[in-house]
Amino acid sequence: MTCIVGLVDNGTVWLGGDSAGVAGLDISLRSDPKVFRNGNFLIGFTSSFRMGQLLRFRLAPPPRRPDQDLFRYMVCDFVEAVRVCLKDGGFAHRSNDVETGGFFLVGTEGRLFSIQDDYQVSEFNRGYHAIGCGAAYAMGSLYTTKGEDPEGRVRKALETAEHFSGGVRAPFRIESLSMADSQARPVLVA
Repeated sequence: MTCIVGLVDNGTVWLGGDSAGVAGLDISLRSDPKVFRNGNFLIGFTSSFRMGQLLRFRLAPPPRRPDQDLFRYMVCDFVEAVRVCLKDGGFAHRSNDVETGGFFLVGTEGRLFSIQDDYQVSEFNRGYHAIGCGAAYAMGSLYTTKGEDPEGRVRKALETAEHFSGGVRAPFRIESLSMADSQARPVLVA
């Protein structure tokens, strides 16, 4: 239960997330953020706070070679680092020889990626995406606010999701990462 909203605008990636922690019918407001920076990456997660903590504090993405395509890097190198991080941190699940993780958005170098629980990497040509139980509401809001201020669009999307979904709650955290900020090398996080 959550809503994470991602938007690309003029080389800057915007991510916003809510503060709801949901267990069954119980909801609490968490102080640990669902949206954060890890080196040259902006990450917003759903699925599990444990997964988010591992992505924030233990994930050490390898540097990307200057000649390496960014999408290929995300599919091969970034996701492999995520798999190892989640497995070593006790979060990855294995059933019938299939390993699964969780859902999160990643912004870097002016682009937005969605990582699925099967470690599939998606990039959408529309310039925005949302995940979590409030995703459909947020996506509708993002569609209808084209041309508006990017931070305002992310905020409206989260507010819309909160209005219609019982699993989304303010306060909202919104962060941005410009293309210049995310191209600094190397990407090393201890």
